[in-house]
Amino acid sequence: MLENSLVMVTIILVINIVYVSFFTIRMILTLKGQRYTAAAISTVEVVIYVVGLGLVLDNLNQIQNLIAYALGYGIGVIVGTKIEDKLALGYITVHVITKEYDRDLPRILREKGYGVTSWAANGLEGDRMALQILTPRKFELRLYETIKEQDPKAFIIAYEPKTIYGGFWVKNVKKGKLFRNEQKNKEKNI
Repeated sequence: MLENSLVMVTIILVINIVYVSFFTIRMILTLKGQRYTAAAISTVEVVIYVVGLGLVLDNLNQIQNLIAYALGYGIGVIVGTKIEDKLALGYITVHVITKEYDRDLPRILREKGYGVTSWAANGLEGDRMALQILTPRKFELRLYETIKEQDPKAFIIAYEPKTIYGGFWVKNVKKGKLFRNEQKNKEKNI
């Protein structure tokens, strides 16, 4: 009897982790405008949901099943967001304000394949450079490292744009300059 209860708790826990992971990824895809992929995922998601909920409702007198369901839900949120972090879907726009006016930073970033628009700015303590940089999310951390190497005191703020249209950089992304740079870096590390 105890062994069957443990098996049921484990099944419910795993089903809910998988269900909520799918749910989280589907929601993120929906927000990023990938509605057809999100719809395909939701088809699988709803089957998993119905099976898991059915197991709990059929055995509602067993409190451990309800606890497993709730615990699986919480763990599923964490797993789903970790998966999305690894997938790094979409793009980010990064605004940078340098400590001092630095003509080299935009050039260095462009050579690495980032889309950069820069202009002169004036802060409380004098001349600065403001940059707006567009990059796929998967290159976000490397971008921050490059900026901090050049200007450790740079002010950096990032957000996700909803729509990207036109511009020189969009064509370069399709040509894969950033992705080629990624491959070169991997080859150097081997």
